[in-house]
Amino acid sequence: MSKDNILSAEDVIKQAAQYLSEKDTDFISRAYKFAEEAHQGQFRKSGEPYIIHPIQVAGILVHLELDPETIAGGFLHDVVEDTDVTVKQLEEEFNSEVALLVDGVSKLGKIKYKSKEAQQAENHRKMFVAMAKDIRVILIKLADRLHNMRTLKHLPPEKQRRISNETLEIFSPLAHRLGISTIKWELEDTALRYLNPQQYYRIVHLMKQKREEREHYIEEVMQEVQNQLEDVNIKAEFSGRPKHLYSIYRKMVLQNKQFNEIYDLLAVRIIVKSIKDCYAVLGIIHTCWKPMPGRFKDYIAMPKPNLYQSLHTTVIGPKGAPLEVQIRTTDMHEIAEFGIAAHWAYKEGKRIDQQKTNSDEKLTWFREILEWQQETHDAEEFMESLKVDLFSDMVYVFTPKGDVIELPAGSVPLDFAYKIHTEIGNQTIGARINGKMESLDYNLKNGDIIEVMTSKHSYGPSQDWLKITQTSQAKNKIKQFFKKQRRDENVAKGKELVEKEIKISGYDPKEVLTSSNIKLVAEKFNFSNEEDMYAAVGYQGITAAQIVTRLTEKLRKLNKQDQDLEQTLEGVKSTNLKAPSSHRKDSGVRVEGIDNLLVRLSKCCNPVPGDEIVGYITKGRGVSVHREDCSNINTEEAQDRILHVEWENSDTQTKQYHVDLEISGFDRRGLLNDVLQAVNETKTNIIAVNGKSDRNKMALIHLTILIHNTSNLRKIVDRLKQIKDVYTVKRMLNS
Repeated sequence: MSKDNILSAEDVIKQAAQYLSEKDTDFISRAYKFAEEAHQGQFRKSGEPYIIHPIQVAGILVHLELDPETIAGGFLHDVVEDTDVTVKQLEEEFNSEVALLVDGVSKLGKIKYKSKEAQQAENHRKMFVAMAKDIRVILIKLADRLHNMRTLKHLPPEKQRRISNETLEIFSPLAHRLGISTIKWELEDTALRYLNPQQYYRIVHLMKQKREEREHYIEEVMQEVQNQLEDVNIKAEFSGRPKHLYSIYRKMVLQNKQFNEIYDLLAVRIIVKSIKDCYAVLGIIHTCWKPMPGRFKDYIAMPKPNLYQSLHTTVIGPKGAPLEVQIRTTDMHEIAEFGIAAHWAYKEGKRIDQQKTNSDEKLTWFREILEWQQETHDAEEFMESLKVDLFSDMVYVFTPKGDVIELPAGSVPLDFAYKIHTEIGNQTIGARINGKMESLDYNLKNGDIIEVMTSKHSYGPSQDWLKITQTSQAKNKIKQFFKKQRRDENVAKGKELVEKEIKISGYDPKEVLTSSNIKLVAEKFNFSNEEDMYAAVGYQGITAAQIVTRLTEKLRKLNKQDQDLEQTLEGVKSTNLKAPSSHRKDSGVRVEGIDNLLVRLSKCCNPVPGDEIVGYITKGRGVSVHREDCSNINTEEAQDRILHVEWENSDTQTKQYHVDLEISGFDRRGLLNDVLQAVNETKTNIIAVNGKSDRNKMALIHLTILIHNTSNLRKIVDRLKQIKDVYTVKRMLNS
């Protein structure tokens, strides 16, 4: 997974062949060839062929030793988004797993949203929902983001900062949650380089200054530990753990520390065969050097939610310098580096974790994503709640039986209660923290022992609970309670709020609340029926303003059109649109019954004398003249604004009009020259000319010329048709 080496497809497939069967290797080779053909002719911002990106993404996935479907998904991850290939084609060509993975990482580019932020939120929402169904979706997305970060230098500074911010907000915390530290650290360090280059290069410089001294110190420590372990027959692997730049930067900023005040720059990692050996090594370390109080963490007995296990201790090492030591088994080290990816890894064509249930149980927060997306109708709200629940700092608290519960920092006893069970949350009447009664808005701290007090006679949640709870899980469970227990009340309340909002907006509820309109809006917000929509408004699942905005959308458009038409017709009757005579003369068109009116020829169809024409009343710009066959005025809405107009007979041979022609023919040498010469022979002025040809030697020439009338135009067209190898000559519309 080198940052610098650009892998070829052969490199990736060769590396995959070391742990995949021949059949699986053929499968991913086929995926590569399919992707190469689909991306043919596409290039990245760097100027490289686009296929290089999917190859590198697949290479990162192979480094994690993932299954054939995931690697195939890496090769194919952009074909649906950037080419004409469909998800159905992928399913037919490969299988449903590959199609699901590629669809999960594809953006929603063909759907229009109110803002870029809303579109990005919807893209993330889609990805997380797909991830909840199959965790491999996010493994492909992380590999995709990692390679994009490695090549970020080719983008403008503004995009570099936007993508780096998104990486730190979404993808780096996600890699951390999944325990994939090899990807997490590189994402963070690269993002820091673009967001704060001064601090990044300053830390790099400070790290280099005493590197040799640190390395010599680590070697001395490792040798001493090695000697001690040999005496008790424990075999171990040693390595110095480099401190990552972003973690140093965060400590300097959050803890307001100078570089020389950060103790864990020096660290040793010891990898042994068994858990028993881990604790034996810990005892030896503490015998050799004095441990620092409060710096010991046992993640073997209490693993992190991302499956990470290890013993951490900080001791006062040789020369009195603080030294961090991490002790773990080989399996623990693999999970520490690759996280959940280790549970999808293949060895000799066989997945390590055939009973995926163990990892699934430990990562139940993924399943909660599906619940959130069903309850949240707004993508941006969904992403905000996701950031709170998944990506914020965490606190670890205990049940009275000693089970560890993980919650976002700032959580209260109610969040804890709903985490245990929905009914416990609904029946909560109080909480005892560390044996002492506390209020329900008490901020939980690491190590708190929580006993929730419940009553079967409880009236259930209060509306105020929505304000004090922090987790989306708790908020959604509270909303569900109101939804189920007070449905009739919420339906009535919701309907009242919607009608009130309609009146405030200046509309008549009877006019707005038609059955077809309500049905359409309910479907847009994913409600199964009208009552569900009103109930959601009643229990604050969605606002009345959001519903009314959709309900009145069509009426607002119609009202605006009526206002525009009324203003324009008023303008036609008044003298505001009177124009100097030169405007009328320039157009060569007369509006029936009205003199001195501002008249202009429409550029979409370029009418000329001899064409059948109509007038169209515009807002504040007089009358635009169109050909009768112009598609822009052949609509139902346009008919109310049509006026009768006609060409003036005078001066038709002195005024000139723009016309666009398209000439198609066989792309032979001298064709364009013959076309231009033919036009010149008719004494016609050429305003613009351009041409192109395709692989089939078909030439297209576009001419803009000045003519007097349609009779003049026919002569020019007849002359062009006489040219050898010209197939068609036609008049173009710009619309």
